[in-house]
Amino acid sequence: MSTRIVLVDDHQIVRVGLKSLLAREADFEVVGEAGDGREALTVVEELEPDVVIMDIAMPGLNGIDATIRVRADHPKARVIILSMHLERAYVVETLRAGASAYLLKERAVDELVHAIRAVSAGRKYLSPGVTDIVLQGYLEADIELPDSAFSQLTEREREVLQYIAEGSTIKEIAALLHLSPKTIETHKGRIMERLNIRSVAGLTRYAIRHGLTTAD
Repeated sequence: MSTRIVLVDDHQIVRVGLKSLLAREADFEVVGEAGDGREALTVVEELEPDVVIMDIAMPGLNGIDATIRVRADHPKARVIILSMHLERAYVVETLRAGASAYLLKERAVDELVHAIRAVSAGRKYLSPGVTDIVLQGYLEADIELPDSAFSQLTEREREVLQYIAEGSTIKEIAALLHLSPKTIETHKGRIMERLNIRSVAGLTRYAIRHGLTTAD
């Protein structure tokens, strides 16, 4: 029986490369692709894959919040995070979100096949450098993680912040999230208060720095 896989990354060239890599395995089948987190939710709902390979920083909905929703609605689907980030906060938040594996993009060619087989068998998989970070967290349990968008903001606030950072207006965000403009303004005010940031430019820099969206 083939392992059914969905690829989620906002760069088509990355998806093409991953698809080519996985095509070498006779028992792997890439059944779908998505260019952002929201599209990923739709594709996973339609195709019910065994494994979802997910980037973190994507437009519309970041990979960590997308992982939370995939795992809530499709608990049998295993999520593999494929990321450029080696910071402990990213690793911990993705594992808390329900991801089964965290791989560095630079290691994907060497490790992705092993990771898919591991999570398909019900195991966790971390790139070696990531494992060191997780172990350090256990050994230094008294050291708190730095604040992040995932510890400071609610899921809805992260959605609003991401859309603001990507240039959407209050009215546009309200339409996308099926909320009133007044509600979006309230969320924006709370975000600014919680983060102690007073400008859209500052919110945008924060969102990029914390992996909610990309600079391009």
